[in-house]
Amino acid sequence: MTRGFSGAAAIAGIGATEFSKNSGRSEWQLACESVVAALADAQIGIEEVDGFSLFTMENNPEIAVARALGIPQLKFFSRIPHGGGGACAPVQQAALAVATGVADVVVVYRAMNERSGHRFGQGPPAFAYNQNTDQEYRNWINPYGLLTPAQQEAFLAKLYMHKYGATSADFGAISVLSRKHAANNPKAWFHERPITIEDHQNSRLIADPIRLLDCCQESDGGVALVIVSAERARDLPHKPAMITGAAQGVGPQQISMSSYYRDDIDSMPEVELVAQQLWSQSGLSPAEIDAAILYDAFTPMVLLQLEEYGFCGKGEAKDFIADGNLELGGRLPINTNGGQLGEGYIHGVNGIAEGVRLIRGTSVNQPTKTLDNVLVTGGSPVPHSALVLSADR
Repeated sequence: MTRGFSGAAAIAGIGATEFSKNSGRSEWQLACESVVAALADAQIGIEEVDGFSLFTMENNPEIAVARALGIPQLKFFSRIPHGGGGACAPVQQAALAVATGVADVVVVYRAMNERSGHRFGQGPPAFAYNQNTDQEYRNWINPYGLLTPAQQEAFLAKLYMHKYGATSADFGAISVLSRKHAANNPKAWFHERPITIEDHQNSRLIADPIRLLDCCQESDGGVALVIVSAERARDLPHKPAMITGAAQGVGPQQISMSSYYRDDIDSMPEVELVAQQLWSQSGLSPAEIDAAILYDAFTPMVLLQLEEYGFCGKGEAKDFIADGNLELGGRLPINTNGGQLGEGYIHGVNGIAEGVRLIRGTSVNQPTKTLDNVLVTGGSPVPHSALVLSADR
């Protein structure tokens, strides 16, 4: 067992803008609003922030946000690549910085106008045509019409169905559950708008077998998190969400969204690698995880993650779901905020905020059982990251 920095840092503040389809303001303003809200939630002054940890895809540099908010100096700043796959990794970097004394108050934020601005689902962005190694993999998929994330992930979903007998309705069960939770969440875009499995089955195909209601939203908005030492967090107003596990992983023959040259393309060794690290760091096992926020850019990936994290065996996720295990009263309640399917798509950072609420006991869909440990995951099948957030007991 390697505990390392486990339990040395905690998320002490969360903040967000509204989630919309047209924010009416710049991404810079969204970033600043979410940071101010998170610091207010933690009751930490803006002048105390001395670190930022972000995505490489974040359009709002730490120096711009620091300048706008009057943050006097930064001792730590880092960037994590791979889009949603890196969703939890900025928190890992923040925890490492705090645990080692490099910084005292590190903020993670993600702000984007992903609906009113550039829409990820409409094909490769402008930078995809840059002639560099980072974009080289597109030469192997674009000529075959694999231009969007949905098209790329449809390959894995189709093979998974063939191997294990899963159906489109099995994927739809995730969408129905997420929308049920969103319907009860006033902050969710799909508040009071649940769906049925018939609605899912009647939604149009985007890339066979992925339907419209298998796809996450395109959202405008911002979310921020405040990470401090465990000792500091205990003196702040809210129950701290202790970071007891935080890991990243790249698997063999890894290609962004399209690792088609592996022997088994619907296996995700990068997820398995992250899971192994989390259990080692936290000293926990899958049986001790009480709830989860699983990255749901596309519903089939939720089934694969359930299996890779060890909550059920290969090919068994459809039955695990059908048995009610993911419901609020089940073995592993998931995506209680509505997820990216129902609440909003802020590259998974809104899911981390919901993980914090679950530990605090303040989710609008709070399970009745006591929650000691919550798993939060980043996207797949790309380089992956995840967290275990725990109550301070």
